[in-house]
Amino acid sequence: MDLPYIVFLVLAFLAVLLFLEGVYLTWNAYLGPDARRIERRLQAISAGGNNIAGASLLRKRMLSDAPGIEHLLLRIPRIHALDRFLVQSGMGLTVARFLGIAAALALACVFTAALMDLPLTVTLGAAVACVAVWVLFVQRRRMKRMRKIEKQLPDTLDLMARAMQAGHAFSSALRLVGSEGPPPIAEEFQTVFDEINFGISAETALTHLAARVVSSDLRFFVVAVVIQRETGGNLAEILAAIAALMREREKLAGAVRVLSAEGRISAWILALMPFVIAGAITLVNRGFISRLWTDPIGVRMVGVSLGLMAVGIWWMSRLVKIRI
Repeated sequence: MDLPYIVFLVLAFLAVLLFLEGVYLTWNAYLGPDARRIERRLQAISAGGNNIAGASLLRKRMLSDAPGIEHLLLRIPRIHALDRFLVQSGMGLTVARFLGIAAALALACVFTAALMDLPLTVTLGAAVACVAVWVLFVQRRRMKRMRKIEKQLPDTLDLMARAMQAGHAFSSALRLVGSEGPPPIAEEFQTVFDEINFGISAETALTHLAARVVSSDLRFFVVAVVIQRETGGNLAEILAAIAALMREREKLAGAVRVLSAEGRISAWILALMPFVIAGAITLVNRGFISRLWTDPIGVRMVGVSLGLMAVGIWWMSRLVKIRI
């Protein structure tokens, strides 16, 4: 094997190696963990509703990656409220992706109903039901994340109080929570620290935090910090007292949930019993119950019954829901 051929093989190997490294670096710069973490922070900051320079660019990146779709989305009223809803879910969805998934689910339901030759009303109802299930799934993820943040908040405030008692400033305590705290609350406090570093006042950054996280306990914390910064006082002691108050409220809420468990179970049984009985009768004697949707009087009876049931379910939910 002559020398030029060996040199060619070595250079070809180095060229392929450098090409693969370039592809990896490009992927890591745009789709890697660091890039995704930065994108989540930018999305969270823009969802807070700040008006700093470059906020339009942050919203553009958040709503859609395509300029044409971005222009259309910005014409929708209160589109940023939907964006804040998605950021609160912690799923990393943009508005365009969320609406695209909803549209795809609706089209899939319509296509399936068309193959089954179902009536138009049933087809539209199935499409609406698919979109509603998708929205409820995101809402469930959002509420689960908000409840997790509420449970982590007392320990987070204790950590901030201990850090401030050790001599750290308020911003340093925020950075400590952002780096050492558990997710998802660490992400929210890291966002507050980043906003303060970007030049936003601490009061405005905390207001954005209260807008991003739906929690009355966290609003207590924000109001207490804002008042303390205006009037003065020992912030570490205030945070420790708020953390203790939150734990007592959680204990009281647990006791209330235990005492109201019987009422909630009764409400579920009363709400589901008519549908269970109707399904059982349909399986046993379909002709007997089919008069409810084949006879005009039966259809009116079903409509009135569903309306009265809706009122009863709403009333029972208000009875067993106790605010603390």
